[in-house]
Amino acid sequence: MSFLTDHLVVDGVRLAYRDSGSGEPVVFLHGTPSHSYEWRDVVPHIEAAGHRVVVYDLLGYGLSERPAHRDTSVAGQTDLLGHLLDALGVEEVSLVAHDIGGAVALRFALAHPDRVRRLMIMDAVSYDSWPSPTWRRIIDEELDSHAALPQEEFDALLTRQLTTTVADTSRMSGDVLRAYLAPHTSRLGRTSFFEHQVRHYDARYTQEIAGRLGELTMPVRILWGAEDQWQPLHYAERLRDDIPGAELVVLPEAGHFLMEDAPDRVAREIRDFLAATPVS
Repeated sequence: MSFLTDHLVVDGVRLAYRDSGSGEPVVFLHGTPSHSYEWRDVVPHIEAAGHRVVVYDLLGYGLSERPAHRDTSVAGQTDLLGHLLDALGVEEVSLVAHDIGGAVALRFALAHPDRVRRLMIMDAVSYDSWPSPTWRRIIDEELDSHAALPQEEFDALLTRQLTTTVADTSRMSGDVLRAYLAPHTSRLGRTSFFEHQVRHYDARYTQEIAGRLGELTMPVRILWGAEDQWQPLHYAERLRDDIPGAELVVLPEAGHFLMEDAPDRVAREIRDFLAATPVS
């Protein structure tokens, strides 16, 4: 159920990715518990608008490699993004990023401002907004036992979480729900979920850059679901206030996975942002 088309070895690890279209490059970064499938209804619109679009599964996610001894934290993913751009021959890029992908994008933009033309973040983790009390308890007390859950119990746990990511729960059902669960339908997949994703839910990666957000100078737009149960709207407002010139657009009747609740609106916002902020 992936729309990725290729694999590339970057800094010694294999990433599943899609590189299509032509024109100014745009890289999409997904969140958790997710993979690049979340962009399936958005990316084609951006390609059609005349952009080269790169979308990939973060290391340890989706169809990308799940290495036993490699940093898959937000910090590790930030470093890997730079290596991916180098491998693809992309010097400057616009970033469109969701959830933990938003934290990766913010860290990358602060570390390499000369490489980021524009930045759009959606329902991103920030400041002390993560992990949720549920995930914190699992990380602190129950990680090993959860990593050993049988498939049926794991599916029930993740389904409960995923259904809270959308305002319209019917959108997280059937084939769509199965696609989000698909990377974890094996013992390796379930273990990888906790080792490569949950273990690294840690606010220090966003807290340590909170005081530097005022350094960002590229155009920034923040897109947020009004009914996000995971990342409340006041975090979006705080980001808007801390990032110079940042715009905040709030989508009504959309939750944390706003690209599931309102894919056409999300695609339009991205397309308009890219068109409305020309850069030299």
